[in-house]
Amino acid sequence: MIPQSFLQDLLNRVDIVEVVGRYVQLKKGGANFMGLCPFHNEKSPSFTVSPTKQFYHCFGCGAHGTAIGFLMEHTGLSFVEAVNDLARNIGMTVPQEGGTAGHAGPRGHAVALTDVMTRACDYYRQQLRGALSAIEYLKGRGLSGQIAAHFGLGYAPEGWQNLEAVFERYQDDTLLEAGLVIDSEKTDAQGRNRRYDRFRHRIMFPIRNTKGQVIAFGGRVLGAGEPKYLNSPETPLFSKGSELYGLFEARAAIRDAGFVLVVEGYMDVVALAQLGFPNAVATLGTACTPIHVQKLLRQTDEIVFSFDGDAAGRRAARRALEACLPHASDNRTLKFLFLPVEHDPDSFVREFGAEAFSAEIAKALPLSQFLLNEVLHDKELHQPEGRARALFEAKPLLQALPANALRAQIVHALAERVGSPLDEVTRLCGLDAGKPAWDRAPAKREKRRVQGQAHRALQNLLMYPRLGNELSADDIQVLASTSYAELFGEVLSHCREMGAQAEFRYLSDRLRDSENAASYEDLFKEILSMDENVRDLLLYDPDDALQAERAEEQWRLRLAELRAAVRKLHYDSVCDRLEQMFKRGTLSPDEMTEAAALTRQRAVLKQQLA
Repeated sequence: MIPQSFLQDLLNRVDIVEVVGRYVQLKKGGANFMGLCPFHNEKSPSFTVSPTKQFYHCFGCGAHGTAIGFLMEHTGLSFVEAVNDLARNIGMTVPQEGGTAGHAGPRGHAVALTDVMTRACDYYRQQLRGALSAIEYLKGRGLSGQIAAHFGLGYAPEGWQNLEAVFERYQDDTLLEAGLVIDSEKTDAQGRNRRYDRFRHRIMFPIRNTKGQVIAFGGRVLGAGEPKYLNSPETPLFSKGSELYGLFEARAAIRDAGFVLVVEGYMDVVALAQLGFPNAVATLGTACTPIHVQKLLRQTDEIVFSFDGDAAGRRAARRALEACLPHASDNRTLKFLFLPVEHDPDSFVREFGAEAFSAEIAKALPLSQFLLNEVLHDKELHQPEGRARALFEAKPLLQALPANALRAQIVHALAERVGSPLDEVTRLCGLDAGKPAWDRAPAKREKRRVQGQAHRALQNLLMYPRLGNELSADDIQVLASTSYAELFGEVLSHCREMGAQAEFRYLSDRLRDSENAASYEDLFKEILSMDENVRDLLLYDPDDALQAERAEEQWRLRLAELRAAVRKLHYDSVCDRLEQMFKRGTLSPDEMTEAAALTRQRAVLKQQLA
């Protein structure tokens, strides 16, 4: 757990205008900065960043948060990843609870590696301008100069040591560690291993992380050389099992389209962007992994995998299916698209057009159907052996799924197809039907609209999280007995963790990572659309004595309102219990005793409410 004191220190040192300004063009407007919101399409700016409050808020769509929240929302980082990213950028190290915050060197090892990758990328881009063969190849693939610039495409010239002209110290170990050069076994006159450039005579595709930093390269050979595609090796910056080509460039398009299209190669991604599908990404010459899926699901709730229809494409699709299973939930859509054997996405769109490709995407197989097809294919279901084999193959796939409604539906369909009773299939596949989904694989849950006194109580807790530490054990028990117990429990847990330093801005960032984030989002929007004076007191400057005094007064009013809401919830639950008891007519002696106690309790609560 990251200590709250460190988070406050971090946000005090970070300039939110500088963080947001990396991604959004901001202009000064009074005390704040304004720009076009990166989270929804707009023509006039409603997105404001406050340097004094260190907070951003869009009056159009309700997006809001600190610098931590912005990185989470815009780049898809988790809470911990966003904190680590900000800390690295200002030379701080992130402690865990009980540890102490420290300061990293101003130019750490990762920064040095990123720097050499950026310089190499600039060099390759510059070389492309004069490389006629490379330009002709790209034009032959139908790419414009604009799309090549958008993806930062470059060219690594022929020759063995071109990077020697770029870096003063060609023998620097950083170049080797970044994967830009290779040391041969042969030595030079000084006894050093002879060094040469890894990429030669290749179209260069920069691979960026979610912050837009170049962390690796993919190179497509010009001519008949081997291998056709060459990736950077694994480095401290780059792990191909967790990175996706084109994700940085596709983020806004994914948000606009409502889904991400996963294809097999760099050129597919670039060509599809040129042809009207800028929401495509690609795995990096490796099978799709659960980390890939998790990273994509931070951007969207719908993924469409596109594979060639040949045997290799089917194998790749099966691995993608297995990577998806732990993340499959009732409110996510995971699909599999198989093109004709003779086509990849690029060639299909060029031959049949964008509308035809969109139609193919719409017809893609849902995960449930693809899973059933996989386990039932080539099985002689009219024979016991064939049905048994299908259940045998289905077992590990079904066990990998969360125990949710989707899995239940797939099990029903499987039982019907193999002609076995549902309980028998459940037992043979070793499914624990009672295990909740969140024990298997956390997933965002459906939005719940909080109503009545529970809404009143939760809204006050979100506005002033310190209030959570003022509630008695009895108050907390009342909230735990409501139908919104999970939401109250999560919020109160964060209130306790943050203690006296609990504030709206910090709580909203923490809850952005919650499985119940959608339920909180409406409440946050309501809070930020309140009267400007009330809203400003949530983000007051503690050094302003007048604001601090007004904020404390508002805090006391909200505490009284929270307690009143809890009493009303308690009163209503007592009334409901009494009504249920008296409806039954005759009561046992124990029930009569309970009813008498509840009647007295109701009278006390009624007096308190009055």
